[in-house]
Amino acid sequence: MKYLVMKGTDLGALEELVLLATASISDEAYAVIIKDEIETQSGRSLNISSIHTTLHRLEEKGFLKSEMGGATAERGGRRKRYFKPTNLGFDALREARQLRTHFWNLIPQFQN
Repeated sequence: MKYLVMKGTDLGALEELVLLATASISDEAYAVIIKDEIETQSGRSLNISSIHTTLHRLEEKGFLKSEMGGATAERGGRRKRYFKPTNLGFDALREARQLRTHFWNLIPQFQN
């Protein structure tokens, strides 16, 4: 059986991590928290600018939507941009999981 990836829903490895982290955080998903979540869960150290670039790319693809929060004193009056996965983003995550599972199931040593 051939497994097909829907055009436009494929994710790079960092995109997948950022989208997974954003989905796992409730309503407070902004770049620094997303970076911290990835580092905590994966042990992988990331540069904040790579997170910003990836968030922007995911939003351009329609996998994330964002909105600006209120200004806070702790940030010198600057506002945070909060991110949430869209339905298309959740579809891309499901598809990525299905594709990975499909390939894992093709390896005899990993079959149940």
